[in-house]
Amino acid sequence: MKPLFLISILSVYLLNAQQDSIPTQHNLKEVVVSSSRIEIPFSENTRTIQIISSEELKATGALAVADALQQISGVDIRRRGVSGAQADLYIRGGSFDQTLLLIDGIKLDDAQTGHHSLNFLPPLETIERIEIIKGPAARVFGQNAFTGAVNIVTKKEITTGGTAQIGAGSYSQLQGGLSLSKRNENGGIFTHFSTISSDGYRYNTDFKNHTAYIKASVAENKKLPVQVLAFFSGRKFGANGFYASPEAKDQYEETEASLIALQSKIQKGNWIIKPNIYWRRGQDHYLFLRAQPEVYENWHITHKLGAALNSSYTSSWGITGLGVEVSRVSIASNNLGYRTRQLATFFLEQHFRLGKRLNLTPGVAVNFYSDFGGFTYPGIDLGYEISNHWNAYANLGYTYRIPTYTDLYYADRTTVGNENLKPEEALATELGIRYNAPSFRFYTAYFDRSAENLIDYVKPTEEALWEATNIQTLDSRGFETEINFPFVWNTKSQNLQLGYTYLTDDLREVAVNFSRYSINSLKHHFTASYRSTITSKLQGFLGLKYAQRPQVEGYTVVDANVIWNFKSFQFQAAVYNLFNQEYSETNLVPMPGRNARFSLIYQF
Repeated sequence: MKPLFLISILSVYLLNAQQDSIPTQHNLKEVVVSSSRIEIPFSENTRTIQIISSEELKATGALAVADALQQISGVDIRRRGVSGAQADLYIRGGSFDQTLLLIDGIKLDDAQTGHHSLNFLPPLETIERIEIIKGPAARVFGQNAFTGAVNIVTKKEITTGGTAQIGAGSYSQLQGGLSLSKRNENGGIFTHFSTISSDGYRYNTDFKNHTAYIKASVAENKKLPVQVLAFFSGRKFGANGFYASPEAKDQYEETEASLIALQSKIQKGNWIIKPNIYWRRGQDHYLFLRAQPEVYENWHITHKLGAALNSSYTSSWGITGLGVEVSRVSIASNNLGYRTRQLATFFLEQHFRLGKRLNLTPGVAVNFYSDFGGFTYPGIDLGYEISNHWNAYANLGYTYRIPTYTDLYYADRTTVGNENLKPEEALATELGIRYNAPSFRFYTAYFDRSAENLIDYVKPTEEALWEATNIQTLDSRGFETEINFPFVWNTKSQNLQLGYTYLTDDLREVAVNFSRYSINSLKHHFTASYRSTITSKLQGFLGLKYAQRPQVEGYTVVDANVIWNFKSFQFQAAVYNLFNQEYSETNLVPMPGRNARFSLIYQF
């Protein structure tokens, strides 16, 4: 409990000091949260939402979004390898199947498995900010947002120019990137291409990643402005012990992730209308033995074609949000077969402003699946403005998760799926209080989630196959707190951020002889980061993460990064795992020891 004690002491000190921390001219325009169906300022939002700006991402020295998210308490990124080769996303104890990833509000859920969600992470150079929604968001997004969601907002402002980047690091790591943008009176186009490769930090952990990204804005000053987004990511990597057991040292995997989307935003009177259409494609090729594909391999190709129309109307009653989304998903797989599913989502919510201090947002989402029928996700958010900067909030809602095709149909020599699985479901509540001012930000929240019909793999005898079954009931509860303190020291801007999440899981006993379900959530998760402007040309970053899972010794990892600007050039030097900590994040895959990376960026 030392991290919590430290945060409590610092919170009292910083609240007393905040009045003189930053001059008033440093105040910034408030962010309007785009991960909500209706657009409301961050200060009026009644959920636990954290925002990471592009400047904060850059300061960390991270090569991929997955690495940068390590600095957010309550977000459990379980990496296998480095530089975004393979990682899974968990929020507040939920699985990777229970956490949703979005880009510009487009849902990138995978019908095969949520294990591939982070394949769709765009390059850091393309990101304006990241919005992390903690707690159930099914009322907003439908299923898969069981325990939370991450919405990546890509850059909207396009200016003429470009950057070129080269880099090198430990384990023969080589990196290159090129960004080009062009602006005219009606819009602009931004393109980015990058590649990174490494021989690996141990046997069979080499990788090659390639990324291409294009975003174009057309007819910005017309009645129907259009934004076009296209993204491709390809990864090839040795997967030593990544899956199966740690002894499976010769595994290999190749993945592809593609997205094409057309979006618009139309404002007419009191209406805001946001139509979009998109196509998402994922591909996964897995080999149990890299040099002998004939022994065992899996091929999976998934498609999702969707269209959505979201709208909001402002009146004397407040803001009314309503919309519809339809999509078709399919999979072609040598293991899971050829499957298709059609689904439709309808949502309605009303943001009421009751008096000067109270706001209330009830809402409901209704989902229809061609293979599972209909489900309803009601919920309600409540906020109370205690003062200009203090706000209390609470939310209550139901959430569901439809079984993936892997849950339903997967089969190998030890495991079998179950076509009769029912959706997982949960009732979640949250209570929180937030202080939000330019010179200091703080929140603390208590959360509780009671989940039923969780999917487990069980068997009656040791010789039998593991079979997917709706059998588990899990109560997860905890609290988290975070402080963010920007201040000026010796006329130079500084920023200190501390976060802590405590989580406890109560898994009820089940009457089976053998169960594969294991609770491996982060019980204690403490993060700390310090960003410093040292001189007008030199910036520094220091990040710390402490993580401890049940019945496992905790570990502490420290990263550091220095950025030096000289005219049109920028030099970065980053050291990861500064104190050479031995640790693993999932499946007993050891993470690398101390390693470094250097990069040079030229802006033109």
